[in-house]
Amino acid sequence: MDIVFADISYLDVIANIERSCFPEEQAAKKHQFCERLSVYPKHFLLAKDDSGDIAAFINGFVTDLADLTDEMYTTPSLHDENGAWQMVFGLCTRPEYRHRGIAKSLMEKFLSLAEEQGRKGAVLTCKQSLIGFYEQFGFVNEGISQGSVIGGVQWYQMRKTF
Repeated sequence: MDIVFADISYLDVIANIERSCFPEEQAAKKHQFCERLSVYPKHFLLAKDDSGDIAAFINGFVTDLADLTDEMYTTPSLHDENGAWQMVFGLCTRPEYRHRGIAKSLMEKFLSLAEEQGRKGAVLTCKQSLIGFYEQFGFVNEGISQGSVIGGVQWYQMRKTF
C-alpha cells in the first residue's frame, strides 16, 4: 500500500468509502469532504493498493481546542495549521480491504506526521467497540464524549499525547 495525500480528484471515492463505514446519520456528506479537502488537504491521507485503487482514508484538522466536538466535523474554518492538537475525524477502510493492517498503517503515518509537526498529540472519538483498537496506538480513553453525539450514538473521546 502507498500512503499519499488526498486531493479533490478523490472526492467521489472518499464519499463512497465513508458511506460503506457509517450509517447515514453518522456519515460525513460529500460536500463536507469537499470542504475538508479544500481547507486542510495535508491532514487527509489515502491508502492506495498496487493497482491504484483507494482502500482507506484518514482525516482530521488541527486546532488548539483540546476536545473534539461535533461542530468540528462540519466547520472546516476552525482548522488552525498552527494548532496543538491533531483531531481524527475518520479512519475508514473499504470492507473488502479490512483486516489487512491498512487502517493501522494509515493511523501510524497520521500520528507520525502530527508528531513531526510538533503537535501535543491527537484526539478522536469512537464507539465503545473500537476503544481497544485505538489503545494499541497509545490512545487513552477519557470516557464518554461530552462534545460529540453524532447520530445519537454514545462516543468515547480518546487522546494520545506525544
